[in-house]
Amino acid sequence: MSTNQLAVKDFFLRDDVKKKFQELLGQKSVGFITSVMQVVNNNKLLQSASPASIYNAAAMAATLDLPINQNLGLAWIVPYGSSAQFQLGWKGYVTLAHRSGQYKSIGVVEVYENQFTSFNRLTEELDADFTIQGEGNVVGYAAYFKLINGFEKTSFWTTEEVKRHGKKFSKTFNQANGVWGSSFDAMAKKTVLKNTLAKWGILSIEMQNAVIADSAIINDVETLDVEYVDGGEAKPEIAKPLFTESDFDMCKNAGMTIDDIRKDWETTPELEMSYNEYTK
Repeated sequence: MSTNQLAVKDFFLRDDVKKKFQELLGQKSVGFITSVMQVVNNNKLLQSASPASIYNAAAMAATLDLPINQNLGLAWIVPYGSSAQFQLGWKGYVTLAHRSGQYKSIGVVEVYENQFTSFNRLTEELDADFTIQGEGNVVGYAAYFKLINGFEKTSFWTTEEVKRHGKKFSKTFNQANGVWGSSFDAMAKKTVLKNTLAKWGILSIEMQNAVIADSAIINDVETLDVEYVDGGEAKPEIAKPLFTESDFDMCKNAGMTIDDIRKDWETTPELEMSYNEYTK
């Protein structure tokens, strides 16, 4: 075991660190810490990262109640020089979306050349046959969601568009041992889904924090002080959707107050007054 591995192990055995994960995860904390140590022990590059950065990335995952497990693909701790980054997987975004209670359905898939016919960027109509097994090259990636209020959105990026995005925002894009090099399809699906949700989805506070923390070195979990070192992508500005009368029934049935609604939507005094009258 290397010197830094021992330092990481000693760090996670500290009483204050164990107490923090106990507060975040309860009875799951011991298993979570064990899984983090397994990830570190199996990744030589991660063994060179500072214990504090590994701890902060792990604490971010714990805050979101997402396990660090390579096989599950929900969240990862990724080495970047002497630090560790927090990486959210596309399955992590799907999990958080379902947890918010706002999404009726959500998904993202590879689109193969035998499935694809066309995509109209104006009407966002994707003509593709997903009833057949994909064959040939992957020509793009499609993300879709439908909210419980009926709003739905489809996005499609070609494979070349995904590659351009990766090259622009990741210095390690062309490195074989980087996340893009080792897991291109997973990163491509995450990129398209994240972009779609950030632009058009309803983001709970938990999802907003996940979007900000994704692909960043976490300096402080509680204040969400993050640093994007792998490409200079700016801290995302999360736009809240506008609260409309079509949302009244859904929010009333969910027992939501105006204060609850303000957390996820942009409202107006007129709409708030109307909603209060509607729910009397």
